Amino acid sequence: MTSSLIRPAVDLELIFPAFNEERRLPSTIEATVDHLSERSWASAIVVVDNDSADGTHDVVERFARSPVPVYAIGCSDHGKGAAVRRGISTSSARYVGFADADCATPIETLDPVMALLAEGHAAVIASRRAPGASYEIEQSALRRCGGWIFRRLARMSLPDIADTQCGFKFFSGPLIREVVGGCHVDGFAFDVEILTRLARHGHRVTEVPVAWCDVPGSTFSARRDGLRSMADLIRISIAR
Repeated sequence: MTSSLIRPAVDLELIFPAFNEERRLPSTIEATVDHLSERSWASAIVVVDNDSADGTHDVVERFARSPVPVYAIGCSDHGKGAAVRRGISTSSARYVGFADADCATPIETLDPVMALLAEGHAAVIASRRAPGASYEIEQSALRRCGGWIFRRLARMSLPDIADTQCGFKFFSGPLIREVVGGCHVDGFAFDVEILTRLARHGHRVTEVPVAWCDVPGSTFSARRDGLRSMADLIRISIAR
């Protein structure tokens, strides 16, 4: 395991923002290493420990001999958005993106994503609502209702994107490092802020279908995070 903010340049860096993910992270990293080690891209995995209170940071030590480098860096600013920006801003990779620690999006989705990036697409995101997508395990009724409200508000800024919240998004490295420098949303609406800034600067966001599974253990709390996310979406829609 290497812990460093300065990392060698690679073709792809995959960021896992992690808050108290000691239990779910090991299997996710293992599956990701297995997949990346069989691909031609030079790759690295970066776990951004978002001030966890468990053994999240220590998990990475298990991969000291990994054929794909696995790094751990810290982020004391709370929020998934802050953790993702920390990983992106410290990357020098040609392509960089992030995935959720629960592996709800199959890592195999990375293959069509990388093919599109190599063709010159600026941003490629997994979508649960693009043609051909499916829910292998459905969300609860409460989360589906909250998701519907969130999508309606997100469309004020991104009317052409069907799914802004699937946690699997990848970008041209130089472009996204420039974009996140002007982003400020730390909470769960951070994806919308990033995609909105890309769209407003004329960059196309490409959606690819995914066979997605709802995995228990999300850190999102409707009571704690719901209203804040809605307020962030309104601010994003009126910002210029």
